[in-house]
Amino acid sequence: MRVCASVCGLVVLLTVFDISPLAAQSVMSRAEVRARTAELTTLGATLFRDPRLSASGRVSCASCHDPAHGFGSPDARPVQPGGVDMARTSFRAPPSLTYLQDVPAFSEHEFESEDELDESADNGPTGGLTWDGRVDRTAAQARIPLLSPDEMANPDEMPVEKALAAAGHGPTLDRLALKGESRFAVALEALEAYQQEAKTFYPFTSRYDGWLAGKEKLTPQELHGLALFEDPAKGNCSSCHVSAPGRDGSPPRFTDYGLIALAVPRNRQIAANHNPAFHDLGLCGPLRTDFRDRPEYCGLFRTPSLRNVAQRKVFFHNGVVHDLREAVAFYVTRDSDPGRWYARGPHGGTLYDDLPRRYWPNINMDPPFGRKTPALSDDEIDAVVAFLRTLTDR
Repeated sequence: MRVCASVCGLVVLLTVFDISPLAAQSVMSRAEVRARTAELTTLGATLFRDPRLSASGRVSCASCHDPAHGFGSPDARPVQPGGVDMARTSFRAPPSLTYLQDVPAFSEHEFESEDELDESADNGPTGGLTWDGRVDRTAAQARIPLLSPDEMANPDEMPVEKALAAAGHGPTLDRLALKGESRFAVALEALEAYQQEAKTFYPFTSRYDGWLAGKEKLTPQELHGLALFEDPAKGNCSSCHVSAPGRDGSPPRFTDYGLIALAVPRNRQIAANHNPAFHDLGLCGPLRTDFRDRPEYCGLFRTPSLRNVAQRKVFFHNGVVHDLREAVAFYVTRDSDPGRWYARGPHGGTLYDDLPRRYWPNINMDPPFGRKTPALSDDEIDAVVAFLRTLTDR
């Protein structure tokens, strides 16, 4: 599996920069391509942890994507500080960077059926990276925080290249550059190569993987949690967080890569939300701009993988929940006990308080949502959480 992942990762890297594997091999042997990829991976691991690439000199990729927490948020703050003076924040929680190796390119139409003419099987928007799927490759994703005024806050590529040179990476970047590549582009390629490293970002070493392979046992509570997770009449979690191995026998990724509207509560700890007129609408903006005129896409965010979910400190795109059990409870009681989640409950005008009413038709109502009585009891929620803890890599 890891050999395959390495080869696939190489193809991804070449695709990102519009270099076909055939064209690359016309100037480099296969051994040279592998050696270059290994060097890029080593360089990427260094750059990932280097705060000198930020305008403040205090923020690295690892500052927001902590390896100790599944390459997600390092603490319970919903958003992380950044900017030139470390006084700015964005309005989205850092997503986990693990298990992104198979995320498909964004498409408005995803078909369960192999027959793409079968429109009845169209599941709508799918794929892409970031919470709104606006980029398709890790190199493009890495570019975003480097140039975001709320994060690493470089005004353009030039300061990053100067920082790379000052850190002594200039000769290495020049040697690894393919024809026409800037040092900035090589740095992005290196960050992508590092995040394609299987043993670090998608090792498949959880207890659940061991159980699937027949090498480990799950406790009765964990097995009960798995059954509830997959039961369409109970948790129904696996309808989006796919738990079954792929048709080729590959381990499950615990996501269908789709984008849906959960209507999570407004997080009033986020500075942007102090303005009542501001709403983060995900697929239709404000960070993604190509679907601003598509109201049916407003409120949709990417379904993350649940692998290593027990290591996370914040949940959902706005980090409004800080506990795994509470995250599961939200799914179970969003509609049966809305007063638990929204400022004044269903009769106070603030039901689904972070999504304007005109977009409420987009809200997902599949089970366990849309029920007047909870689909899971407290003990059943505990069982689902116990199962989710088996997804942590060792």
